Amino acid sequence: MSLKIRLARGGTKKRPHYNIVIADSRSPRDGRFIQKIGFYNPLLPSDHADRVKLDLDVAKAWIAKGATASDRVHKMLANAGVVKPRLHNNPQKAQPKKKAQERAAAAAKAAEEASA
Repeated sequence: MSLKIRLARGGTKKRPHYNIVIADSRSPRDGRFIQKIGFYNPLLPSDHADRVKLDLDVAKAWIAKGATASDRVHKMLANAGVVKPRLHNNPQKAQPKKKAQERAAAAAKAAEEASA
């Protein structure tokens, strides 16, 4: 059984709040869960004390048992110091694509000829 620490959505339309739950990865997002370990209210300012409430001891225990956190919950746990933050680096993504490289080369060649 693969366990996930993830967000389960609650609240009305355009007024969301999320419960941070331990759930089987095969269960629906808002469906059955094993344990609720906290909540997240995205409508509050980021520096507000009640934006994220999380039982860190329980989270550590479930991580030790093999539960993996979703991206957003992993970020919350990293901010709390429970886990190491994930480093994302894709240097290929920042490079211009083929047509843009061709245009840049053509512009450089034209500038070189104009200056000569």
